[in-house]
Amino acid sequence: MRLILGSGSPRRLELLASIGVVPDAVIPPDIDETAAPSELPRRYCERLAREKCEAMPGIATDDVVLCADTTVALGRRILGKPADRAEAAKYLFALSGRRHRVFTAIAVRHGDRRWLRVSESRVRMKQLSDAEVNAYLDTDDWKGKAGAYGIQGPASAFIPWISGSHSGIVGLPLHETTTLLQSAGYPVWSRA
Repeated sequence: MRLILGSGSPRRLELLASIGVVPDAVIPPDIDETAAPSELPRRYCERLAREKCEAMPGIATDDVVLCADTTVALGRRILGKPADRAEAAKYLFALSGRRHRVFTAIAVRHGDRRWLRVSESRVRMKQLSDAEVNAYLDTDDWKGKAGAYGIQGPASAFIPWISGSHSGIVGLPLHETTTLLQSAGYPVWSRA
């Protein structure tokens, strides 16, 4: 039984490694991540994780496929990966001094069976100054990250409070991931 990680995220690889799981292959799926009109953040996140899992080509019947999607939600608004520095600044100022939610949906596929779980965490970002936002943007740490920040990097200095799964905010909630992999018959804790 092989484990295929359907993600290009180095953070997801690091999180899996922290529990001793090393995928046999890493294949980032190619899907359209555009939100549907009026699509709510949680449903959007679930849909993308499912679509990523189904978009994986050339998977053997006995392979286990793991895909995930992380979405930052400010109310009903989806803050995806910013297209550029200006959009990243816009997201950071919108999050400044406020609480928001981070959803990470995990989809697992093995043969004709499918599993899906969603981790929901709440995060408060401190009130940010122009100098703090510009210094953070200069690090380029915001690139490729939902909501324009990564809690595991320099932006951790902006986060005084979370409720939920830290690993879920990073991009792969380990409790839910372990449970789903075990449900699919993947031996997380018994690998040599």
